[in-house]
Amino acid sequence: MKLNLLSLVLASSAALFAGCGSNGPSTPQGGGQGALSDAEVDSLLFSREEEKLARDVYLAHADLGVPFTQISDAEQNHMDAILVLLDRYELDDPAEGQPQGAFVDPSLAELYAGLMSEADSPMAALGVGATIEEVDIRDLQAARPLIDNTDILSTYDNLERGSRNHLRAFYGQIVASGGAYTPQYLTADAFDAIVTTPVEQGPGAKHH
Repeated sequence: MKLNLLSLVLASSAALFAGCGSNGPSTPQGGGQGALSDAEVDSLLFSREEEKLARDVYLAHADLGVPFTQISDAEQNHMDAILVLLDRYELDDPAEGQPQGAFVDPSLAELYAGLMSEADSPMAALGVGATIEEVDIRDLQAARPLIDNTDILSTYDNLERGSRNHLRAFYGQIVASGGAYTPQYLTADAFDAIVTTPVEQGPGAKHH
């Protein structure tokens, strides 16, 4: 896969954060609901659209069947979990009214276009899926030290568990199809620790 554009756009998402386990709805748990910092607001808005990006890419490849169809449903649940938080904290929803493939954040719009151009075969689409899940895991981990409110942290924990399961599903399909995948945004050790271990269970978890 040619990832020059992807690398450029992901660098901008990392800069933003510096300034499916649960594949069903990840309803935030109570506690720790204080006023949001600017970093928490930025993180929630970005996460809502980042989950939309994953859903939209997978919907665009639904004709390829599993795992795209199942994981696109899970990504909708992830989007819904973030929307619960946006509503709770009375934040405007950047995804409201946005059609498939459209984003308020220009870096995500560019990333979507780059990913779609990379997914030019069934095997390449599986690789794009694995890359998206790597990025989701990385961004959730990067956001966590900036978050104080425990309902947000609980939701992010569920989303990250879901992304680990999605990564297992995409990687397993790549290997089963005779392909190979080299991690791009997680260390080799972190990647191996995910893909060589069983699917994690959480509230509403589903096997893929």
